[in-house]
Amino acid sequence: MASVDTSIHPHASGAAAEFAARHSAPHDLRLYGGWFCPFVQRAWIVLHEKSIPHQYIEVNPYQKGAELLALNPRGLVPTLRVPPARGGTEPRALYESLVVCEYLDEAYGGNDEDGRLLPAAEADPFERARCRLWIDHVSSRIVPAFYKLLQHTPEKTYSINEARDALLDHIQDFARAMAPVEEGGGPWFLGARFSLVDVALAPWAARLFLIDHYKPGGLERESVRDTLSERIRYVEVYKRYAEDKTQSLVGKATREGARLP
Repeated sequence: MASVDTSIHPHASGAAAEFAARHSAPHDLRLYGGWFCPFVQRAWIVLHEKSIPHQYIEVNPYQKGAELLALNPRGLVPTLRVPPARGGTEPRALYESLVVCEYLDEAYGGNDEDGRLLPAAEADPFERARCRLWIDHVSSRIVPAFYKLLQHTPEKTYSINEARDALLDHIQDFARAMAPVEEGGGPWFLGARFSLVDVALAPWAARLFLIDHYKPGGLERESVRDTLSERIRYVEVYKRYAEDKTQSLVGKATREGARLP
């Protein structure tokens, strides 16, 4: 069996590096995380969404340091260092991504529903329970299916098509549970409101490109894949649309609110 990879790039890059830098100063609330970890990203998203002051500490969970192990003997990320209880002196710790997310939402929730990522029990106990049901669907169905497909190799007892179909089935079940568009739904699970259900799924949705990169057929039909050019070329050509400088008939019709040609 292959050994654990300890040579991971040591820090975040791009926008994540900038966000981490803005939260590098010492603070009583500390998130220990690895930039590459989707479970860490769940907690990081909540901290960002709620503008919670904190310190982000980058660690490699495959090289467990004493500081992390003192808070979480398993040395897993995310680990959240919470300030001492009132009258206490010892910091406290929480781990497991969804537990950390719920704690942050409740401890820094504000005084109204607008400040909450999970509906409050006193406001709508059914909707809160339904959100938890679909958060569990993400964690127990979609996420395992993602890794089963990504980790498929030819010697596996299941086919790559079986793994792909299972992942797509779980995603379709999730989509059917979302607020219907015709009833004002979208773009999030609860409609216009971003919630912990979306937080639970977002890191893996953002990583679906890895399946297209590493697995034959990816998540697309062969006919779609075989008629696509390299992604960087689309980035180049659609820059004109992103800056609204294109003079194409489609671009002009969009500006004028007219029917596309």
